[in-house]
Amino acid sequence: MAKETYNGWANYETWNVSLFINNDEVWYNIARTVSDYDQFVNELSGYYSVDPNSSDDLVTLDGVSLRDPLLDIDELNEMIDELND
Repeated sequence: MAKETYNGWANYETWNVSLFINNDEVWYNIARTVSDYDQFVNELSGYYSVDPNSSDDLVTLDGVSLRDPLLDIDELNEMIDELND
C-alpha cells in the first residue's frame, strides 16, 4: 500500500509547519541559522520569549503545534538542511 502524503509531505501537520517556515520572514531567517528542527523551535521560542519547556505552545497561524507528535521531524530536518546549503 502506498504511503499517504499531503502535497508531497508526510502529512498535513508537517506540510503546514514547512509552509510557515518557508513563508514567514522571521521563521525563515531563523531556520537558515540552525542545524535542525529542534534547534529551530528553541530559537523561535527565544524570539517569542516562550519557555520551550513550558506548557505554552508555539503554533502556526493555522493552529498546528510546532511540537505536534504527528510532525515528521526527519523531513523537517532535511528541509532545514536544504535551506542552509
